[in-house]
Amino acid sequence: MNIGILEHMEAPELREYLRFLLWHYRVVDGFWFLCVEENYGRKAAEHLDEVVWGKIAGMSARDLVKRFNIEEKGLKGLVKAFQYLPWTMIVGYHVSEQGEDEVLVTVPECPTQVARVKYGLPEFHCQDMHQAEFESFAHAIDPDIRVECLLAPPDHPPDLFCKWKFTMKTVSRQS
Repeated sequence: MNIGILEHMEAPELREYLRFLLWHYRVVDGFWFLCVEENYGRKAAEHLDEVVWGKIAGMSARDLVKRFNIEEKGLKGLVKAFQYLPWTMIVGYHVSEQGEDEVLVTVPECPTQVARVKYGLPEFHCQDMHQAEFESFAHAIDPDIRVECLLAPPDHPPDLFCKWKFTMKTVSRQS
Protein backbone atom coordinates (compact mmCIF):
# COMPACT_ATOMS: atom_id res chain seq x y z
CA MET A 1 0.00 0.00 0.00
CA ASN A 2 1.31 3.44 -0.91
CA ILE A 3 0.59 5.84 1.95
CA GLY A 4 1.66 8.89 -0.07
CA ILE A 5 1.53 12.19 1.80
CA LEU A 6 1.18 10.41 5.16
CA GLU A 7 4.84 9.42 4.91
CA HIS A 8 5.84 13.06 5.43
CA MET A 9 3.26 14.25 7.98
CA GLU A 10 4.27 15.21 11.50
CA ALA A 11 2.40 13.77 14.51
CA PRO A 12 -0.19 16.58 14.92
CA GLU A 13 -1.10 16.46 11.23
CA LEU A 14 -1.29 12.64 11.34
CA ARG A 15 -3.65 12.80 14.33
CA GLU A 16 -5.90 15.23 12.45
CA TYR A 17 -5.87 12.93 9.43
CA LEU A 18 -6.83 9.99 11.67
CA ARG A 19 -9.79 12.03 12.99
CA PHE A 20 -10.80 12.63 9.36
CA LEU A 21 -10.53 8.91 8.50
CA LEU A 22 -12.46 7.78 11.58
CA TRP A 23 -15.24 10.27 10.88
CA HIS A 24 -15.48 9.11 7.25
CA TYR A 25 -15.42 5.47 8.32
CA ARG A 26 -18.51 6.14 10.44
CA VAL A 27 -20.22 8.20 7.72
CA VAL A 28 -19.68 5.52 5.06
CA ASP A 29 -21.09 2.87 7.40
CA GLY A 30 -24.09 5.07 8.17
CA PHE A 31 -24.88 5.91 4.55
CA TRP A 32 -24.42 2.28 3.54
CA PHE A 33 -27.04 1.26 6.13
CA LEU A 34 -29.40 4.08 5.12
CA CYS A 35 -29.19 3.18 1.42
CA VAL A 36 -29.89 -0.49 2.08
CA GLU A 37 -32.74 0.47 4.41
CA GLU A 38 -34.25 2.84 1.84
CA ASN A 39 -34.04 0.32 -1.00
CA TYR A 40 -34.75 -2.98 0.78
CA GLY A 41 -36.19 -2.12 4.19
CA ARG A 42 -34.84 -1.86 7.69
CA LYS A 43 -34.95 -5.62 8.39
CA ALA A 44 -32.73 -6.28 5.36
CA ALA A 45 -30.33 -3.51 6.41
CA GLU A 46 -30.13 -4.93 9.94
CA HIS A 47 -29.50 -8.43 8.60
CA LEU A 48 -26.80 -7.34 6.14
CA ASP A 49 -25.18 -5.24 8.87
CA GLU A 50 -25.03 -8.36 11.04
CA VAL A 51 -23.45 -10.42 8.26
CA VAL A 52 -20.90 -7.77 7.26
CA TRP A 53 -19.80 -6.84 10.79
CA GLY A 54 -19.70 -10.50 11.80
CA LYS A 55 -17.00 -10.99 9.16
CA ILE A 56 -15.16 -7.67 9.37
CA ALA A 57 -14.71 -7.68 13.16
CA GLY A 58 -12.74 -10.94 13.25
CA MET A 59 -10.59 -9.76 10.37
CA SER A 60 -9.93 -6.52 12.24
CA ALA A 61 -9.03 -8.31 15.45
CA ARG A 62 -6.59 -10.66 13.71
CA ASP A 63 -4.96 -7.71 11.96
CA LEU A 64 -4.72 -5.71 15.21
CA VAL A 65 -3.16 -8.69 17.01
CA LYS A 66 -0.53 -8.96 14.30
CA ARG A 67 0.20 -5.25 13.78
CA PHE A 68 0.34 -4.31 17.45
CA ASN A 69 1.84 -7.53 18.83
CA ILE A 70 -1.05 -8.36 21.13
CA GLU A 71 0.14 -11.56 22.73
CA GLU A 72 -2.33 -11.77 25.60
CA LYS A 73 -5.30 -14.11 25.30
CA GLY A 74 -8.54 -14.04 27.22
CA LEU A 75 -10.02 -10.86 28.60
CA LYS A 76 -6.63 -9.12 28.94
CA GLY A 77 -6.04 -9.53 25.21
CA LEU A 78 -9.58 -8.40 24.47
CA VAL A 79 -9.18 -5.20 26.49
CA LYS A 80 -5.89 -4.44 24.76
CA ALA A 81 -7.38 -5.06 21.31
CA PHE A 82 -10.40 -2.86 22.09
CA GLN A 83 -7.98 0.05 22.61
CA TYR A 84 -7.02 -0.17 18.92
CA LEU A 85 -10.50 -0.85 17.52
CA PRO A 86 -11.68 2.15 15.47
CA TRP A 87 -15.23 1.84 16.82
CA THR A 88 -13.96 2.27 20.38
CA MET A 89 -12.85 5.75 19.33
CA ILE A 90 -15.69 6.52 16.92
CA VAL A 91 -18.54 5.52 19.22
CA GLY A 92 -16.83 6.09 22.55
CA TYR A 93 -16.98 2.56 23.94
CA HIS A 94 -16.28 2.52 27.65
CA VAL A 95 -14.29 -0.66 28.25
CA SER A 96 -13.95 -1.56 31.91
CA GLU A 97 -12.54 -4.59 33.64
CA GLN A 98 -14.72 -5.91 36.44
CA GLY A 99 -12.13 -7.92 38.30
CA GLU A 100 -10.27 -10.59 36.37
CA ASP A 101 -13.28 -12.53 35.11
CA GLU A 102 -15.49 -9.93 33.43
CA VAL A 103 -15.21 -7.00 31.03
CA LEU A 104 -18.04 -4.56 30.37
CA VAL A 105 -18.42 -2.45 27.25
CA THR A 106 -20.92 0.36 27.57
CA VAL A 107 -22.04 3.09 25.20
CA PRO A 108 -23.49 6.13 26.98
CA GLU A 109 -24.44 7.81 23.70
CA CYS A 110 -24.51 6.08 20.31
CA PRO A 111 -23.77 8.57 17.50
CA THR A 112 -25.56 6.39 14.94
CA GLN A 113 -28.80 6.08 16.89
CA VAL A 114 -28.70 9.74 17.99
CA ALA A 115 -28.30 10.82 14.34
CA ARG A 116 -31.22 8.66 13.25
CA VAL A 117 -33.52 10.19 15.85
CA LYS A 118 -32.28 13.69 14.99
CA TYR A 119 -33.33 13.15 11.36
CA GLY A 120 -36.73 11.67 12.26
CA LEU A 121 -35.84 7.98 11.87
CA PRO A 122 -36.51 5.39 14.54
CA GLU A 123 -33.68 3.64 16.33
CA PHE A 124 -32.88 0.35 14.67
CA HIS A 125 -32.40 -3.05 16.27
CA CYS A 126 -28.62 -3.47 16.46
CA GLN A 127 -28.27 -6.24 19.04
CA ASP A 128 -27.84 -9.07 16.51
CA MET A 129 -25.27 -7.09 14.54
CA HIS A 130 -23.24 -6.26 17.64
CA GLN A 131 -23.56 -9.84 18.91
CA ALA A 132 -22.05 -11.09 15.65
CA GLU A 133 -19.46 -8.29 15.62
CA PHE A 134 -18.35 -8.69 19.23
CA GLU A 135 -18.27 -12.49 19.05
CA SER A 136 -16.20 -12.39 15.86
CA PHE A 137 -13.83 -9.82 17.37
CA ALA A 138 -13.54 -11.58 20.74
CA HIS A 139 -13.15 -15.08 19.27
CA ALA A 140 -10.27 -13.89 17.09
CA ILE A 141 -8.53 -12.92 20.34
CA ASP A 142 -9.58 -16.05 22.24
CA PRO A 143 -12.31 -18.52 21.21
CA ASP A 144 -13.22 -19.07 24.87
CA ILE A 145 -14.54 -15.54 25.36
CA ARG A 146 -18.30 -15.38 25.84
CA VAL A 147 -20.33 -12.32 24.79
CA GLU A 148 -23.64 -11.37 26.38
CA CYS A 149 -25.86 -8.41 25.57
CA LEU A 150 -27.26 -6.77 28.69
CA LEU A 151 -29.15 -4.06 26.79
CA ALA A 152 -29.27 -2.56 23.29
CA PRO A 153 -31.42 -0.28 21.12
CA PRO A 154 -34.19 0.22 20.71
CA ASP A 155 -34.76 -0.88 24.33
CA HIS A 156 -32.48 1.16 26.58
CA PRO A 157 -32.60 3.81 29.28
CA PRO A 158 -32.04 7.44 28.23
CA ASP A 159 -28.51 7.58 29.68
CA LEU A 160 -27.15 4.32 28.25
CA PHE A 161 -27.55 2.94 24.73
CA CYS A 162 -25.99 -0.47 25.11
CA LYS A 163 -24.11 -2.65 27.55
CA TRP A 164 -22.19 -5.85 26.83
CA LYS A 165 -20.56 -8.37 29.12
CA PHE A 166 -17.52 -10.45 28.16
CA THR A 167 -16.52 -13.46 30.25
CA MET A 168 -14.50 -16.61 29.77
CA LYS A 169 -16.19 -19.95 29.18
CA THR A 170 -15.84 -22.08 32.26
CA VAL A 171 -14.39 -25.51 31.89
CA SER A 172 -16.35 -28.06 33.87
CA ARG A 173 -14.11 -30.37 35.85
CA GLN A 174 -15.13 -33.92 36.46
CA SER A 175 -13.95 -35.69 39.59
